[in-house]
Amino acid sequence: MQTNFTAEQLKDSHVAASEKILRKCVHCGFCTATCPTFTLLGDELDSPRGRIYLIKDMLENDRPADKTIVKHIDRCLSCLACMTTCPSGVHYMHLVDHARTHIEKTYKRPLADRLMRSLLAFVLPHPKRFRLALIGAYFGRPFAGLLKRVGGPLAKMGAMLELAPARAPGRGQLEGPGVFTAESPKRKGRVALLNGCAQPVLNPGINDATIRLLRRAGYEIVLPEGEVCCGALVHHMGKEEASLENARRNVDVWMKEAEGEGLDAILITASGCGTTIKDYGFMLRDDPAYAEKAVRVSALAKDITEFLTGLDLGEPPMQPGLTVAYHSACSMQHGQKITRQPKDLLKAAGFAVKDVPEGHLCCGSAGTYNILQPEIARRLRDRKVANIEKTRPDVIATGNIGCMTQIGLGTDIPILHTAELLDWVYGGPQPESLTPVLQQRAAAE
Repeated sequence: MQTNFTAEQLKDSHVAASEKILRKCVHCGFCTATCPTFTLLGDELDSPRGRIYLIKDMLENDRPADKTIVKHIDRCLSCLACMTTCPSGVHYMHLVDHARTHIEKTYKRPLADRLMRSLLAFVLPHPKRFRLALIGAYFGRPFAGLLKRVGGPLAKMGAMLELAPARAPGRGQLEGPGVFTAESPKRKGRVALLNGCAQPVLNPGINDATIRLLRRAGYEIVLPEGEVCCGALVHHMGKEEASLENARRNVDVWMKEAEGEGLDAILITASGCGTTIKDYGFMLRDDPAYAEKAVRVSALAKDITEFLTGLDLGEPPMQPGLTVAYHSACSMQHGQKITRQPKDLLKAAGFAVKDVPEGHLCCGSAGTYNILQPEIARRLRDRKVANIEKTRPDVIATGNIGCMTQIGLGTDIPILHTAELLDWVYGGPQPESLTPVLQQRAAAE
């Protein structure tokens, strides 16, 4: 794609990076075939190629975002399926992130939208605030359907209430900050585990299972003091300074551990967080105090399934005999290019693993997308659930808390994190949600 940025514009590193991305696009349209919003809406402007044209025009002419651009950029899930499909290597993620930052700086949203986005940014990245919010959501949840029917800004509030669990989970048994020593006499290594923000509130059992599994494998796990949200949530809202501040704080925390007792890896159990942390090196490239350290942190970051694939977990002491539909989160398969490892681990543990039809399409979660774009998110969820149910699984496995929450609203099939299933098979407690499935199988036998 030909570009016409001025030399003065290209002095801005954000513009220079976006210009290189734009020039790689050859207008082929392959991206339209795998874009969820284009699949549903059929509008060229709701495809990656269409959004690229809008972004190019906005940045090249150095003009404020307008209502049309905001509408179509907001509809983008950042699922990154287009990056998997693109034969030219267009790094759409960095381009749309730049566009969102530009929108945040140059466009004044309607008051209701501003309030909703501010509320999400104030609550979700902070576990204590989120826990308190869930108490309020418990009382508001019965009105979720009514609010959605009213429509407008209230529909987003209804969608948010609907996503809240009917019963707020308790705290995890192995919450940080703290250090959890290896169970085997000889320690094989030491890793940091991202505690996260929304995940330990919505499902503390995920990190508990991960810690148990790693301790049995001979690893010491540290949940460092001072860690904060990875920054993904505010980053995708275009709130650049807030996301960079979170990144800097985490880099400081993890580098202290790496340069102290040492780290073999920084492990992440929420794939959306993993995609962002692996991008810290790019995000902080212009910060002389953090650029090099951020690259080191990004290199240490691994999804839990990446790390487990390199370990010898031994023979599972039990055979689960269950069929698993593996849902590959977009941030896992498109953002981090992790496709084989989770399924290989589940197969080695004795599960029969089924691929989900149209597995490249997003479930509609996408961070806060299912709150800010509830109608599109619902249609994507229903399509995803229908495809999952075609495989007739006993259980659904995935590696992202957002997907678990989103898909769980549309089906009665238990949905668990991959680490929870592996922990169970390799000696951990049975996940409570599997009890009806196992009872039904026992009765049938």
